[in-house]
Amino acid sequence: MKEDLEKRIQILSEWLYESRHLVVFTWAGISTESGLPDFRAPDGISTRKDKGLAPKRLNRPWDSVEPNSGHMAIVELQKMGKLKFLISQNVDNLHLKSGIYPDLLAELHGNMTKLRCARCDNKVNKSNGMTMCQCRGKLVSSVVDFGQSLPEKDLRLSFEHSRKSDLFLVVGSSLVVTPAADMPLEALRSGAKLAIINDFFYFFY
Repeated sequence: MKEDLEKRIQILSEWLYESRHLVVFTWAGISTESGLPDFRAPDGISTRKDKGLAPKRLNRPWDSVEPNSGHMAIVELQKMGKLKFLISQNVDNLHLKSGIYPDLLAELHGNMTKLRCARCDNKVNKSNGMTMCQCRGKLVSSVVDFGQSLPEKDLRLSFEHSRKSDLFLVVGSSLVVTPAADMPLEALRSGAKLAIINDFFYFFY
């Protein structure tokens, strides 16, 4: 088992070295090491929603949650010039907090630290205390609720980069929520290699 894991890590290292358009896709699993519950864990948002329960409150301030080694590994790929785009379904702000460039990031489900203008779609930090955008539009939560449409620009860029990718790396996602789950398939159809790192299993296609 150890030899098999080491072999897969070696393969992924070679793929990363050869890649010219790397796209990384993350979900809740990458943030568990930061103390946040997995989306589908026993106390996760989805599990509690299925039971008719409200999301569990975090027992510490959100701004005290820090990026972990998984987030920082992606930042290293950015520093190396390998990362061309990062797609995330997380709303925890940890990718931006880790140092990911905003222009390289699509937050498909929004960001709990930001407000969005209902008129022009501009985003501002909640901490600014603003209630109205410069365009006079109303500022609302940027977090996408169940049943709401995903942000058009983030969705469009995510699919565009998925099709351009030569390596698509999934981290901490079970790939069950569409349309985001369709993005790895788009990458495969366009000829990209696909690596999935989820829990303690590594799959390469």
